Amino acid sequence: MQEHTVKAFDEDITRLRGLIAEMGGLSEAAIAQSLEALVNGDDELADRVVKADKKIDALESEIDKLAVRIIALRAPMADDLREVIAALKIAGVVERIGDYSKNIAKASKAIGGNRKQFEPLTLLPAMADVAAEMVHDVLTAYAARDAELAREVIATDEKVDAFYNSIFRNLVSHMVENPSTISSAAQMLFVARNLERIGDHATNVAEMVHFAATGTYPLDEDG
Repeated sequence: MQEHTVKAFDEDITRLRGLIAEMGGLSEAAIAQSLEALVNGDDELADRVVKADKKIDALESEIDKLAVRIIALRAPMADDLREVIAALKIAGVVERIGDYSKNIAKASKAIGGNRKQFEPLTLLPAMADVAAEMVHDVLTAYAARDAELAREVIATDEKVDAFYNSIFRNLVSHMVENPSTISSAAQMLFVARNLERIGDHATNVAEMVHFAATGTYPLDEDG
C-alpha cells in the first residue's frame, strides 16, 4: 500500500473499531436495563430497551457498509483482511446480543405482576452480570487484540451455563408444584435461555478475536 492509502486504511479501521465499541456499549446497557425491567416489573424501561435495539441494528448496518467499502477500495491483505472480516462477523454477533436483551424486555412485560414468587428472580440478575461482563471483556479484548483475555472469556461461559442449569431445575420444580404459574415460569425460563445465548455469543466473539489477533482459534492451540 502507498503511504496515503495506508493512512486512509488505518483511519477506516479506527472508525470500524469505534463503531463496534459503540455497538457493544449499547448491547451491554441493554442487558442491564432488560434485567432491571424484569426485577422491578418496569414496563416503561422494557419498552425503552425494545426501542433502543433499533440503534444497535443501525450501527450493524453502518459497520457492514464500511467493511465492504474498505475491502472494495483498500484491497486489504492477510492480517488486515482478517481484521475487517472479524469486525463484520463480530458486529453480526453483537447485534444478536442486542436482540436477546430485547427478548428479555418483552418477556418481562409478559410475566405480569406475580414475578416476586419466583426464586430465580434473584439468580437471573447475577447470571446477567456474568453475561454482561463477558460481553464487556470480549470487546475490550477486541480493542486491544488481547488473545489471553479472549481465552478468559471463553472459560467464563461455564459459569453462565451453571446458572442456566440451576435456574432451569428450579423453574421446572416450580411449574410442577404450582401449575397455575406455568405461563409466567416459562417466560422466566425464556429469559434464562436468552442470557445463556448471550454467553454463547460472547464466546463466539472471543474465538474471532483470538483468531484476528493470532491467526489461530483457541481449540487449534489446545489440540
